[in-house]
Amino acid sequence: MATPDLEKTEPSTAELRADDVRTDDGSTDGDPRSATTTVFVTAGVIAGVVAALIVMLSASDALVLLGIPDPGPATTYGLPALRAIGEIAAVIAIGSFLLAAFLVPPQKNGVLDVDGYRAVRTGSVASIVWAVCALLLVPLTLSDTSGQPFAEAIKPANLWIALDQVEIASAWRWTAIMAVVLAIASRTVLRWAWTPALLGLSLATLLPIALSGHSSAGGSHDVATNSLILHLGAASLWAGGLFALLAHVRRHGAHADVAARRFSTIAGICFVVMGISGVINALVRVSLADLFSTTYGLLVVAKIVALIVLGGFGWMQRRRALPALIADPSARGPLLRFAGAEVLVLAATIGLAVGLGRTPPPAEIDPNLTTTEAALGYDLSGPPTFARMALDWRFDLIFGTAAIVLAVVYLIGVRRLRLRGDAWPVGRTVAWVLGCLTLLISTSSGIGRYSTAVFSVHMTGHMMLSMLAPVLLALGGALTLALRVLPAAGKDGVPGMREWLLIGLHSRISQFLTHPLVASLIFVGGFYVLYLGGIFGAVLDSHGAHLLMNLHFVLSGYLFYWTVIGVDPSPRKIAPVTKLAVVFGSLPFHAFFGVALMSMNTVMGAWFYRTLGLDWNSDLLGDQKLGGGIAWATGEIPLVLVMLALLIQWSRSDDRDARRGDRAAERDHDADLAAHNAMFAELARRDRTGEQ
Repeated sequence: MATPDLEKTEPSTAELRADDVRTDDGSTDGDPRSATTTVFVTAGVIAGVVAALIVMLSASDALVLLGIPDPGPATTYGLPALRAIGEIAAVIAIGSFLLAAFLVPPQKNGVLDVDGYRAVRTGSVASIVWAVCALLLVPLTLSDTSGQPFAEAIKPANLWIALDQVEIASAWRWTAIMAVVLAIASRTVLRWAWTPALLGLSLATLLPIALSGHSSAGGSHDVATNSLILHLGAASLWAGGLFALLAHVRRHGAHADVAARRFSTIAGICFVVMGISGVINALVRVSLADLFSTTYGLLVVAKIVALIVLGGFGWMQRRRALPALIADPSARGPLLRFAGAEVLVLAATIGLAVGLGRTPPPAEIDPNLTTTEAALGYDLSGPPTFARMALDWRFDLIFGTAAIVLAVVYLIGVRRLRLRGDAWPVGRTVAWVLGCLTLLISTSSGIGRYSTAVFSVHMTGHMMLSMLAPVLLALGGALTLALRVLPAAGKDGVPGMREWLLIGLHSRISQFLTHPLVASLIFVGGFYVLYLGGIFGAVLDSHGAHLLMNLHFVLSGYLFYWTVIGVDPSPRKIAPVTKLAVVFGSLPFHAFFGVALMSMNTVMGAWFYRTLGLDWNSDLLGDQKLGGGIAWATGEIPLVLVMLALLIQWSRSDDRDARRGDRAAERDHDADLAAHNAMFAELARRDRTGEQ
């Protein structure tokens, strides 16, 4: 299908219908949309039936362990079936937005092409289904938790009283709200630049449930929750991308070979992430001895087998279907057969996962857990000494993994650059690696381990994440490296990662965020809103809040330092004197924040710190004042160093301008200077002769 011209802003209905029914030889062969819808509905039915059947194996055991009456078959079997159907809809939405964002090209003017437009509309419909299922799961969850029949739980009075008291019901409420926002937003999108945001929001709809349930309780729940987040994200991208690719191929969409090749790479990465995170999550909940002797263990084994089967399908697609499609874009039969079978296995696997989530683990809650271990997911061996801070590590699966991956990918890029004979500054490589190391240490060493229990250690980690790591990462010039390493698509090629980076770099969103006032407000204002605004003390017991805080620290710091000292190209051209003024202007705000913390007479989150029962951390106010001192002292040092770096950059910029002027003068024999002297000579002559 040819790419529409630049004047087109939205695919026409006639084009959609014509393209939907056209086969590779030009004939018509039914409506592929109906066939694709049938596949999606079949997948939802399979997932729902599998989930309900698995719950039949363990429903009575779960009720006995929980000590609640039977809520009736509508809840017992309807809840897992509806959840499985909803999750199928969620992954279809995620895959559709993935296809529109990164697997098919937009028009040259940035407007969605026919394939991207159709994928976004599919994602919108799937989001509505996901929202409806999540909304219905609220009363079903309340019925399941209380043992009341569904007809009683759905009554408004009962919903209103119990909603905020049941964590999972509240999570489904937030899921429904986010899915509705996603459905509405996707109906208004016509430009490609917004599709990555839709993809991010669709993935975010999985977080409320990922942060609740089995993984959020008991020992090592921090590891279980982090591994579940990675597992759900990878599984959704893999399953959703496969759904979207199958629909795209059935509709005879353009550039199917490119979409299949890119999805194959994504699927390979997701397979590895799913395998590792799944094993980690299972080991937290079940021992090796219970794998073949309990229902939960047998379901884990079944899920492992399903993952191996799916890996086999992916390998056959890479070896057979993908080469055939690349050699002949009309040879879509092998891909359709393999993808269709894989979709059905994935649907059954999703149903299996839902059933597994409804099955009680052999020992879900250890009765011997300490108060600290129950609250944090792990125990602390004593006060935070220097030795414990340096040696008492607990690897953070989210940020620790990100630090390692970022360092490895960067080094691979440098190696590729040098293999083709191009130089890359050693200082930038050192800065980036040190930035990744700082991210790793602040989240996975004793600093990360104690940061959730001791405010002063938390503030130390905060300063490392927002003031030190971003400076080093900004000096690493990762964007410049990527633009030099990634291949260009060419004039008529399909846009790839390099083109997407350039689009993001020059987008209006980037221009807005990199405005000095905006970047400073996000960076400095976050300190005041989080701590002095009362948010920190209210969310101390939330693992998800800790993840979001760390993410905000890193991203807000990187945005600020990218704007003022980054070596990467910026959407805005900012003069060195303006950068210096921005940094100098932020100094008093940092200082005042540290002083404000040291001057407070109330302890933020005292209720949480006291529940930990740490007798060596009884002086909470003194520890908070120490944290304020750390914020004041460590916050000023990086900013002073940044000011010195800006002065050096300013000096070098002046030197470059002077050398550029000297070279220009040599080329034109000082034409500018000669013209300047001639102007003054003419003025002097007119003064002598009295001319006006």
